Amino acid sequence: MSFEAAIREAAARLVVAGESQPRAARDPVNLPMIRNWLEALGEVGPVENKDLNLDTDPMAPPAMIQVWTMPGLHGVRGDDDPLGQMSAVLDQAGYTSVVATNCDQAYQRYLKLGEQLSVRARLLDVAGPKRTALGEGWFVTTRSTWFSVGEPVATMDFRILKFKPAPPGPASAENRIGPMRPQVTPDTAFFWAGTGAGELRIQRCGACGALRHPPGPMCPACGVPGDGSYVVAAGTGEVFSYVVHHHPPVPGKKLPLVVALVQLPEGVRMVGEMPGVRPDQVHVGLPVRATFVRIDNDLALPAWRPAEGLLPDRVIDVTPTFVVASALATRDFQDVHHDRDRAVARGAKDIFVNILTTTGLVQRYVCDWAPDAAVRAISIRLGVPCHAGDTLTLTGQVTASEGAEQVVWVTGRCGLGDHVTGTVRIERPR
Repeated sequence: MSFEAAIREAAARLVVAGESQPRAARDPVNLPMIRNWLEALGEVGPVENKDLNLDTDPMAPPAMIQVWTMPGLHGVRGDDDPLGQMSAVLDQAGYTSVVATNCDQAYQRYLKLGEQLSVRARLLDVAGPKRTALGEGWFVTTRSTWFSVGEPVATMDFRILKFKPAPPGPASAENRIGPMRPQVTPDTAFFWAGTGAGELRIQRCGACGALRHPPGPMCPACGVPGDGSYVVAAGTGEVFSYVVHHHPPVPGKKLPLVVALVQLPEGVRMVGEMPGVRPDQVHVGLPVRATFVRIDNDLALPAWRPAEGLLPDRVIDVTPTFVVASALATRDFQDVHHDRDRAVARGAKDIFVNILTTTGLVQRYVCDWAPDAAVRAISIRLGVPCHAGDTLTLTGQVTASEGAEQVVWVTGRCGLGDHVTGTVRIERPR
């Protein structure tokens, strides 16, 4: 039997087998683990302050659902665990590398201290072989359901890619290219210094006061050479025109992407990407607000987001300590999140943020903005890895609102491009 036939036969058998036996959480829902999770993922926000008030009824953050039943450092998957069985078959076929790609969680209710959870899993689908930027592989999707005394409290559809790493070559080198960088000249240096500081600077003629963009060496109105003068724009504007880029591929970008020409109230126009904004959300005359995409310590690119329903940006300094502490707080002991040498040996630049942390950061970002909200679902798609030493910038936009329910689109960008995109469905008091 060929490897492909063996993979398909195993997948069909596991789909028919249905759910695994329940696997109990090591510990009941408890305050120390919640506090460790909150501390590792950042400063305590309004929701967690409320939930951790011991004078009330404490509850666990919903994005912790997977943490409670993680196998742990020396944990072993059950013999009937579908992901473990399918991974073993793919390992034998040479698909030995793995990366998480999608995570869709839905929460029936919040968990209280003392609840003892169990989880059951089933295989939903195995698709392949597919050619990807990482190499040829198979996508494996499982569904986990968490129970508290027989009551289902949350579900998660989880997808991984099991792949054979692509051999080094021109194509692989191209995939490692970071975002394109602008050419900084004496005439434009002030502008890029401004974006690095979170300011949108417009060149001003020191003689006649005329504003101009893009910057140049000489005022087109009076002909006087520039003297370094500028004004700081309000950071608002309207879409004057835009294009949707579908092809060719752009290093560090997820296509399609929207590039807009924005009319500023100061009288000039600027071009910028609209990250995380779908083409059908853009139209001429759309009010927008400036944001800044941090590439590294020296460069931030100006970008635009719709002004209505905008969440404030959150910038996270992804230090090695952050990567390790958040992985431990989510009980993820995969070596690529703790051991730089092992991570590099597996093809990474450095240790990188795990998916449980990413899910938690997305939840906390939205809950810090809406402290009165109950999170009903989080659906994320992972992009490029976020390595230690990078900066992760979270941006958000309310894309749907009906009654008490809102849907928030979240994008997390790092130096290599989009690390995570997805939605958070919340319910707010009327």
